[in-house]
Amino acid sequence: MTSLDVALPMRELLLLVFIHGFKGTDQTFRDFPERLQHVLTETVGNLDVQCVVFPAYETKGDLNEAVVKFADWLTNLTVEKEVASGGGAGSAKIVLCGHSMGGLLAADTLKEFLNSRPDNEAPLWPKIIACIAFDTPYLGLNPDVFKSSATKALQFADTARNVGTSLFGAFAGLGASKAVGSAPAAPNTATSSPWAKWAAPAAYAVGGALLAGAAAGTTYYHREDIGLGYSWATDHMKYVGNLWDSDALDKRVDFLTNLQAQESVLFRNFYTFLPPTPMLSTTERTFIVLPRKSAARSGFFILARNGLAADEIQAHTGMFSAQTNDGYYDLGLQTANLIKDALAKNTTPGTSNP
Repeated sequence: MTSLDVALPMRELLLLVFIHGFKGTDQTFRDFPERLQHVLTETVGNLDVQCVVFPAYETKGDLNEAVVKFADWLTNLTVEKEVASGGGAGSAKIVLCGHSMGGLLAADTLKEFLNSRPDNEAPLWPKIIACIAFDTPYLGLNPDVFKSSATKALQFADTARNVGTSLFGAFAGLGASKAVGSAPAAPNTATSSPWAKWAAPAAYAVGGALLAGAAAGTTYYHREDIGLGYSWATDHMKYVGNLWDSDALDKRVDFLTNLQAQESVLFRNFYTFLPPTPMLSTTERTFIVLPRKSAARSGFFILARNGLAADEIQAHTGMFSAQTNDGYYDLGLQTANLIKDALAKNTTPGTSNP
């Protein structure tokens, strides 16, 4: 047998699947997927890294409906990629990367796949090896985010009343009849405030509890004038309402933290962290509620410092740009290292990833 007859080991296929969150688009992650692909390709041998961004979807209605749609899409994608690569079922290793509410969608889809196995000994397919979240409020949103932004929310309520036909149409061209995939790319300029797009509906979702009814009251009073826009808002409130089901939140975190030991599926959640800033805040700030430092689950939440963002909303929506996050490059390196760890725990016999 000559050297030409020696079969080279098959390259492992790694799919990085990115899922945006509430009011996000398929442009949410900017060039972050490409950077991850480059780092992993250059540092891990014998690996075919492909990044796929889940197409923009409507963040409204029941979360379970979104889970079904995403699970179907991921199933078809996995079959397509495994066939194209010449490997069999389970040959593609998948990392789910969810930003904000996208992390909830990733977690619940993973649970759906696990529960659909014929028995607990059956291998997981699609072969998901990691669930990495970015500022996902697994334990809820930090109430201080909205308390400190009450004035802005009131301004949006007044604007919503005047718009009439579309509750928040002034902020992103959003309307009740807008098609699922028609969302424009997110603005790339640092001067364009992400609050107008993201926080207006979110503020209404928590208005009764955190804003003393001011913003929500204005909306309710003018609900008939607003018309279809009101239905649009309440539908989105139902989707965001998952963040106030404390029992479900706790169970989801327990499920995720047990995955690594039980199924070799790595889980981590990067959370934005704003240090004290003179003239703005004397305390540390986060967008999400964190577990107690003494709790075992706290080790699954990783601090992602941002010294550029003015507030928690900007830190949350600006995670994936060096212009709005001075910790952007470190975030990419830490994410790549986590993926390497997940690969090491799920290496296919006969292959190597030095």
